Amino acid sequence: MSAEPAIRIDNLVKRYAPAKGANGTVTAGKLALGGVSFDVPEGSIFGLLGPNGAGKSTLINILAGLVNKTSGSVDIWGFDIDRNRRNASRSIGIVPQEIVFDPFFTPFEVLENQAGFYGIAAALRRSEALLEAVRLADKRNAYARTLSGGMKRRLLVAKAMVHSPPILVLDEPTAGVDVDLRRQLWELVSELNRDGVTVVLTTHYLEEAEELCDRIAIINNGQLIANKPTRELVDMAREKIVTVTTAQDLAAAPAHEAFVKVQWDGARGVEVTYDKDRLSAGQVLGILQAQGLTVEDVTTREADLEDVFVQLTASAG
Repeated sequence: MSAEPAIRIDNLVKRYAPAKGANGTVTAGKLALGGVSFDVPEGSIFGLLGPNGAGKSTLINILAGLVNKTSGSVDIWGFDIDRNRRNASRSIGIVPQEIVFDPFFTPFEVLENQAGFYGIAAALRRSEALLEAVRLADKRNAYARTLSGGMKRRLLVAKAMVHSPPILVLDEPTAGVDVDLRRQLWELVSELNRDGVTVVLTTHYLEEAEELCDRIAIINNGQLIANKPTRELVDMAREKIVTVTTAQDLAAAPAHEAFVKVQWDGARGVEVTYDKDRLSAGQVLGILQAQGLTVEDVTTREADLEDVFVQLTASAG
C-alpha cells in the first residue's frame, strides 16, 4: 500500500440549517458530523461502521458531492473536493443503498449512458468488460427491471466503475440480499480490491466487515470513536464467554466476584461472562467445580467485532 492515503478527511463538520416548523417554531440545526478526521489507506478495504443516524450517510454524500460540508477538508486521491471537484469526482465511484437506474434500459445501455455522462469516448468505454467482471454478460440485452436483486446490485457496482475510479465506495451494498448473493458480492469486492481498487464499505453486517476489511472506523453521534486495523479492534473486546452444562440440576445460578455476568437457564445450563484480563477459561471452570458443579459439557466463545461495536457505541452514547 502507498504511504499517501486514497482519502484524507480532516476535521470534517456538517451542521444542517435550522428548520422552521408549520407553527413557526424553529428547530436547531442538527450536527451530523462534529469534526471527524481519518485517512483511508490506498489499496485497502476500509470499513465505515456506526448505528443508524451516526453520520455515515452524510459523510458518504459529502464524498459523492451530494451534500456540502460546513467546514473541514476532504481530499480524494489527492484532490481537494472544494478546489478540484472535477478530478475528485472522477477519482471515486459510489454504489448507493438504493437501486437507481432506468428499469427500461438494458445493463449494456445503463453502462453506456453512465459512460456518456462522464464524457468517455465510445472507443474507450469498457461496458462489455464490466458486464463480464460482474458476471452479467449473459444479461447484456435484458431489461434491467427483469434482473434479480443480486444482479441489480452487481450492475450498480459496474455502473460505479465505468470511469475507472481508483476508489469505490459501497453504501450498504448487501442490504436486503440473501446469504448466497452476499457471498457473491463479497467475492466481487475482493476481486476489485486485488486489482488495485481502494474500497470503502459501510455495512450493518458486522461479520461482513470483520471478514472483508483491513481497517475499520466507527462513527457514533457524528464523532469518530474508533479507527484501527480490524484485528486490533476485535482484540479490544475484554469479555469472553464460557457456556457449561452441568451433570446435575442447579438450585441457583453460581456466583463469584470475578464473574462479569452469569446467565442460568433454570436447569443445567450456565453461561459465564468474564474479563479475559482477570481470568482464563480454565480458571472459570475451576471456580465452578470448587462450588460443587460437575461439568458435563463446555464451550467457549471468542470476542468478535459485534462485541466491540456494542461496547464502544454504548460507552460513547
